[in-house]
Amino acid sequence: MATRDTVLAALKTITDPVAGSDIVASGAMRALNVGEGTVRFVIEIAPEHAKLFEPVRDEAEVKVKALDGVNTVSVVLTGHSKAAPPDLKPNRPAQPQGPQRIPGVARVIAVASGKGGVGKSTVSANLACALAAQGRKVGLLDADVYGPSQPRMLGVSGRPASPDGKTILPMRNHGVTMMSIGLMTNDDQAVVWRGPMLMGALQQMMMQVQWGALDVLIVDLPPGTGDVQMTLAQKTPVDGAIIVSTPQDVALLDARKGIDMFQQLNVPIIGMIENMSTHICSNCGHEEHVFGHGGVASEAAKLGVPLLAEVPLHLDIRLAGDGGAPIVVSAPDSTQARAFHDIANALVAWDKA
Repeated sequence: MATRDTVLAALKTITDPVAGSDIVASGAMRALNVGEGTVRFVIEIAPEHAKLFEPVRDEAEVKVKALDGVNTVSVVLTGHSKAAPPDLKPNRPAQPQGPQRIPGVARVIAVASGKGGVGKSTVSANLACALAAQGRKVGLLDADVYGPSQPRMLGVSGRPASPDGKTILPMRNHGVTMMSIGLMTNDDQAVVWRGPMLMGALQQMMMQVQWGALDVLIVDLPPGTGDVQMTLAQKTPVDGAIIVSTPQDVALLDARKGIDMFQQLNVPIIGMIENMSTHICSNCGHEEHVFGHGGVASEAAKLGVPLLAEVPLHLDIRLAGDGGAPIVVSAPDSTQARAFHDIANALVAWDKA
């Protein structure tokens, strides 16, 4: 009988005409299901590559069907799929159950802040891209349901496809696999949901998205200590949290509340990041601390957790995020990108510890 390993071995002999590697290594092959005599999987492509991948689909079907014990092979090119993703407005809240690991995801890391406007989403996008640049398999879940910004920051547009009306195929750019409620709504459309609807939508984005094999899933949380944070910790084990704050006293007051929330939920604090730490004038080179300086370092020392980085307040970081290519992608060797690479290195060191 064919096994998952024998099917993968057959698929690894097929070349992805766009990536140049095999279709397993490139990530084009997804949602593999091996049953009794039946093999199903998806080849995820951009719609404009549909014609290019038709021979790939045919070759995959022939090679898998030639395996011992395989009677039926179903291969779906998602570029041709017209099935809409499942509705992320559940009619009723999900039934309570214990925390469950997201299939294929080794680590879940939450990026959080006590208040809005401190740059949490910018940190999340750049951290994801920095880890991907190191060769890690990275996912980014935009859980800021009321203010999703990751589609813009990662330069992703379009509506995710679904081969069966239940499983959602995430989007991908800059080496990062991404899912956001912002992909399911119009740019100017408000999400007017109560808590139970938020909880159900978040659970669907965690469990019904075909994330594939990931080293880490970064979850960009909304600010505060509300339903989304609690749902995340209750539905799946969260391996650690990174707290983002500006050095401003008001921001630190709210950051402490976020830290206390994670401690109550038994989620370890990996470290803190001081964002908008310093500003250097592009004309004269004068350095000034617009929001103060050192407050986050002092707070991290009180908690006994590392200060992962001090990220400068710089125009290029903002422009890169607005342009859909975070600074670690658009200018990877810049001083501004260095801070995010340092955070990625610290996270890898924490994971190995």
